Amino acid sequence: MLLLLTYVRRINFRKRLTSKKSDQPMTKPKVQKKSGYHHGNLRGQLTAAARQLIEEQGPDGFSMSDACRLAGVSTAAPYRHFKSKEDLLTEVAMDGLARLGADMEKNASGYPRGTVESIAAIGRAYVQFAIREQHTFRLMFSTKSHAGRIEELKSVGRNSYGVLLQEVARYLGEDGITEEVMRASFPLWTQVHGLSFLAIDGKLDVTDFPVDIDQSILLASERLLPPRPAPQGS
Repeated sequence: MLLLLTYVRRINFRKRLTSKKSDQPMTKPKVQKKSGYHHGNLRGQLTAAARQLIEEQGPDGFSMSDACRLAGVSTAAPYRHFKSKEDLLTEVAMDGLARLGADMEKNASGYPRGTVESIAAIGRAYVQFAIREQHTFRLMFSTKSHAGRIEELKSVGRNSYGVLLQEVARYLGEDGITEEVMRASFPLWTQVHGLSFLAIDGKLDVTDFPVDIDQSILLASERLLPPRPAPQGS
């Protein structure tokens, strides 16, 4: 999905977008303090703390010590799970990709499966995630901080992308992820991915008219999807 104009218009757009029934609520990651700390949840605590700091300060705006302080653990604790800050950033990116996949699946499940509407709902969830967690979204698609774990990141990303592939397969009546499914899915992803970056970069003002994101995604889905195959025997 390589594909949002002044400051006020961006705020108005976000208000319109978050008023839709399919929106995911904006939530801060829950970071347990030291009283709730034990070895079993250290990785999750640090990931949640880093995610919060990334959204507040950007990935370059905090240190491992800041993440430890927010998580309520010692400065030596992260190195039981993460070799470096970059390793922790990759964990946040993978967590983001997994949560994005879950959001897309949840949105699609609110509509009849294998329909234009369910496919458009996946696209809306994608753009909504990007707007809600802008720094995390950028991190998810950056290669700068993930050099040592790029294959792990790609694997989680493929699982997330698989939500779209499976929905398009249902639409086409295919039993699995065929070449036709992949061909039909790629333009859908590039449309919403590009739209996401236009949104978070504040570039939608170039149109000089209010942009209805939901309607744009629905129209693009209708036009980019191939015709449904005729039922056998018809």
